[in-house]
Amino acid sequence: LGKVFSILHSKDLWTWQFASHALTHPDPSLGDTFWAPEVAYENGHFYLYYSVGFEDRNHQLRVAISDRPQGPYEDSGTALLDARSCPFAIDPHPFRDDDGQWYLFYARDFLDASDQFRAGTALAVARLKTMTELDNIGAVVLRATRDWQRFQKDRPMYGKSWDWHTLEGPCVRKREGRYYCFYSGGRWETDCYGVDYATADHVMGPYSEEGAGDCARVVKTVPGEILGPGHNSIITGADGQDYLVYHAWDKNMKARQMFIDKLVWTPEGPRCEGPTWDQTKRDTPITAPTI
Repeated sequence: LGKVFSILHSKDLWTWQFASHALTHPDPSLGDTFWAPEVAYENGHFYLYYSVGFEDRNHQLRVAISDRPQGPYEDSGTALLDARSCPFAIDPHPFRDDDGQWYLFYARDFLDASDQFRAGTALAVARLKTMTELDNIGAVVLRATRDWQRFQKDRPMYGKSWDWHTLEGPCVRKREGRYYCFYSGGRWETDCYGVDYATADHVMGPYSEEGAGDCARVVKTVPGEILGPGHNSIITGADGQDYLVYHAWDKNMKARQMFIDKLVWTPEGPRCEGPTWDQTKRDTPITAPTI
């Protein structure tokens, strides 16, 4: 079996080249579908967090380790969560707080529904005891509450049909003492899918959607130009400018491509300055980020 996940390299965040394949293929019995890798660095080692399972069910969170950013990464040998208590978990995002403590944000399934919350995939966070061990299953960050976050009506899941909602792809940025948990919501191949956020005064929450509306606020589909922008990360240039890195479908829905746009912190909250889908339609030329 070959390696999993391609690594690209760039010196200017503009031109990208293939560098290597990251993950040495783990035990095939774990599954044949690998999603959403993210790498953290601590004490001379690089940790690649990812999920593995079969198609869209029975995904577990795992971590692989390397001494080099380009790998190869070797799986640590154990799952981060017990599949009996959490049979579906995806999109791990490691976050290091100012005091050096690491946390893992992720998405998991919730089957309860009420007047306040809707059933579906939503967001959680747990403290990392070590870089390869979670303290426990953690706390809820955010549950689906809005129509635009619906993935599918009457979706067959867990032996019944659900009005299923999806929040996924968490990414956390701390700014001026507050924690911003960015996430993607809705159905990934539809024009409702986009990036929104919730805020908290403590990394473990509680998180609030204050100011949220009937659509994603940070970045969303531009009909006919860019479809389903989501699952973002955030980088900061040498000049202090923040950038949103995310993927979106091309016009023909053949592939999801990477986009990088400025992230602007407005009085109303974070917003993506873009999407920069076509330079010919902009009044000013697009320039590469300063790194």
